[in-house]
Amino acid sequence: MTHGARSEGPLAGDPAPAGRHAVVVGGGLAGVTAALALADAGVRVTLLEGRPRLGGLAFSFQRGDLTVDNGQHVYLRCCSAYRWFLDRIGGAALAPLQDRLDVPVVDVTRPEGRRLGRLRRDALPVPLHLGRSLAAYPHLSLADRARVGRAALALKGLDLADPALDTQDFGSWLAAHGQSARAVEALWDLVGVATLNAVAGDSSLALAAMVFKTGLLSDPGAADIGWARVPLGELHDRLARKALDSAGVRTEVRARVTSVFANGDGGWSVRAPGETLDADAVVLAVPQREAHDLLPAGALDAPERLLDIGTAPILNVHVVYDRKVLARPFLAALGTPVQWVFDRTETSGLKEGQYLALSQSVAHNEIDEPVAALRERYLPELERLLPRTRGARVKDFFVTRERTATFVPAPGVGRLRPGARTEAPGLYLAGAWTATGWPATMESAVRSGVGAADAALGALGRPRPRHLFAIEEAA
Repeated sequence: MTHGARSEGPLAGDPAPAGRHAVVVGGGLAGVTAALALADAGVRVTLLEGRPRLGGLAFSFQRGDLTVDNGQHVYLRCCSAYRWFLDRIGGAALAPLQDRLDVPVVDVTRPEGRRLGRLRRDALPVPLHLGRSLAAYPHLSLADRARVGRAALALKGLDLADPALDTQDFGSWLAAHGQSARAVEALWDLVGVATLNAVAGDSSLALAAMVFKTGLLSDPGAADIGWARVPLGELHDRLARKALDSAGVRTEVRARVTSVFANGDGGWSVRAPGETLDADAVVLAVPQREAHDLLPAGALDAPERLLDIGTAPILNVHVVYDRKVLARPFLAALGTPVQWVFDRTETSGLKEGQYLALSQSVAHNEIDEPVAALRERYLPELERLLPRTRGARVKDFFVTRERTATFVPAPGVGRLRPGARTEAPGLYLAGAWTATGWPATMESAVRSGVGAADAALGALGRPRPRHLFAIEEAA
């Protein structure tokens, strides 16, 4: 019964029609992408997700009258795969991009009135598009600005296909190219910490170079920032589920897969509570440790490498004030533990006051701290950063913690990240942690889903939908 489902319980649906059947395990961005791409090619798809919702680590929940995102997620214009995903689920208009890169950067160590700098681009070719902004950037000395320009040109010359880049750390490379500690803090880590979830000294040069070359040195508009103007659950759960339904994908939540094994008929069996599904292809779109536990023997040459891909946390601090204290959609901060601050008022449905979310990457030392201790630390820092908070009343303060938000982008991680194909025919891997060439971002997750679907379609003898080519060409 290679193409059917064994009706053993409440998950079982109607008898399956004849034709190729794929099971996707995991309903994050990687799994949803793989399911949509397979279904678009005419494959019958079942998507199984253990949580009660889709969206993986980019989701929303209710807190009283507020709709809260677990963390602030942004993307860039160069994120062609995630932009395709937004189009595919009908959500592009709900997560628009800036017309032009513009990042306010506030240094609290400078006198008030002279704290604000901006990183923004002009409508000029690379690398001139950032020249005027960098020349006027007040948080670096004149000498530092000149050295940054030279380092950027050296970065542009690196070959991302060179495996030696993954053996080096970005911090040492920056130091060797004349970058001061201040330049690292006020520019390289300002961007790198947010995209890599690691400081330069702990980051693979390969991944850091990929981020800066693609985002800042490939196309003038590549780094323009986009973010959801609706809760993430509206995009990654509701609209994703609607797109899956329209594509004919059978989607089951609260369906945690317990085992995946070859069924003896040349296909696969996937066991979840109450049901065993038979499939011609299986995509494991789950975190690396979960993938390790589900992989059958022999599927990877060295499965223990998956356990060597470390995880890094992100802490999000949420503060609701009784009045407006921030006039901008977001800002980045220097000279304070605060990293990035976003206005979440309209998105959350708050009617009065202002709701700010602080996105704190590289949060190893704070991820398990009590809320009271975090409140004592961050409210005074916000008063230093945003003068209008000083007379404002805090109506709510809470935190969300993603202890395994990303994989650790340390030197050497590249050799640990597996591709989509395994040694077991018909079994594929997806997830931001797989070998996409990108750090752990929404873009990496979607690209991995495309890669897994592409590999599966080749094995199933199905033509690839044309949109898969478009994403690959933009890669």
